[in-house]
Amino acid sequence: MGASLKQLENDTRRCLKQVHDNVHGDIHIDPLSLKFVDTQQFQRLRDLKQLGMTYMVYPGAVHSRFEHSLGVYWLASDAVNRLKDYQGWLGIDQFDIQTVKLAGLLHDVGHGPFSHMFEHDFLPRVCSGLKWSHEEMSLKMIDYIVDENYIDIGNEMLRKVKEMVVASRNPPSRTATEKSFLYDIVANGRNGIDVDKFDYIVRDSRACGLGCNFEFQRLFETMKVIDDEICYRAKEYLTIHKLFSSRANLHRTVYMHPKVKAIELMAVDAMIKANSCLDIVSCIDSPDEYWKLDDTILKTIETSSQPELKESRDLILRIRKRDLYQFCNEFAVPKERILDFKPVTPQAIICSQDSGDITLKEEDIAVTNVKIDLTRGRDNPLEIINFFEDYDSTKKFQIMDFRVSHMLPAAYQDVMVRVYSKKAELVGAVSKAFENYQLRTYGNLTQVHATPQKKQQRRLSFVLEEPEPDIP
Repeated sequence: MGASLKQLENDTRRCLKQVHDNVHGDIHIDPLSLKFVDTQQFQRLRDLKQLGMTYMVYPGAVHSRFEHSLGVYWLASDAVNRLKDYQGWLGIDQFDIQTVKLAGLLHDVGHGPFSHMFEHDFLPRVCSGLKWSHEEMSLKMIDYIVDENYIDIGNEMLRKVKEMVVASRNPPSRTATEKSFLYDIVANGRNGIDVDKFDYIVRDSRACGLGCNFEFQRLFETMKVIDDEICYRAKEYLTIHKLFSSRANLHRTVYMHPKVKAIELMAVDAMIKANSCLDIVSCIDSPDEYWKLDDTILKTIETSSQPELKESRDLILRIRKRDLYQFCNEFAVPKERILDFKPVTPQAIICSQDSGDITLKEEDIAVTNVKIDLTRGRDNPLEIINFFEDYDSTKKFQIMDFRVSHMLPAAYQDVMVRVYSKKAELVGAVSKAFENYQLRTYGNLTQVHATPQKKQQRRLSFVLEEPEPDIP
């Protein structure tokens, strides 16, 4: 009997498409999922870098949404099959397995150029007040892919795939949804533990050459469904803490790296200046046009000869030549002021400048307000996770962190304000205005140290290098 089951598994594997992934090894893609993969719309993900402009600072970070989507597909498949093997009485069938796998595969098809930069930095500045998310766009793209490529998929499966894709934003009703634990696998709106994070934490760390001490395999081996919710063995509390802390560390050292943000600010400015000519935003609600939009938009601008795109071309040229917006300084908002914090604007810095020979303008400054947390803002995400004692347990419970260790963090969110000068010769003036803002707002300097003199002296070297005008 065991031999015949093994033979059946081998025969089934031979019918699957095999792809070798540098993180998970061999990935086997089932026939229905392959129909989605082999479409123009899904292949577009090859031209969307997972980490946007980060590769300009971490050269290895050139992996794409395509690889990540295959990785999430594979982990989703692994997770749902393990639950089926561990707890056969849950009634997980082939329909459920296929649905979860497709949700993992298609969860990011709605991303725009340079991923989150497009959604969080570009669109808010050109479409103020617009409520748009890549998750909602993914739903439109999924429907479009099915219709455009005549993919034979049942309405019920399609509906559940789309629900799972947006489950982190719109969790399903726990009383109305059958097997609602399946919605915890890809985009977990209940507690944030999902295979999307498992993949990008490991993949992004590897691509950037950073170590990663989070082992998602341990959670796969110890998960269990209790009361229609995926729970974890109590001894894995610190493993789950590593999941959230690893994510926060990636945000601090990679995604929000000061130089990465400087480049992103320049790329966004270039796209904003080009928008009136290229009408980039016109396609964000139309899947038949949206799928044509990817990271090559910057190359389109850079190689264009249209006079209307000159300012954008000049900004991209500055990026190429590493003539970047200059990071002046940053400060962490005091813990007691985080709750009532309001984003700092360039205008607020301008209003704090000293009277002198330089008058700063709003267009000379860029400000980023960076929030880094453990997924639940100022709250501890581990407080809402349910655990169990041992594999024969039928009761779930929550664990307060002080029962595990007194060395765990007492706060769960950082808010940092960074200021950039768009011109090297203004670094000194911008830095001084930034210090004045801190003194006026908090009564003291909250930055760690002053802006290095080397940066501030760029103004002097810039002036000295300017050619003298011809005198007739």
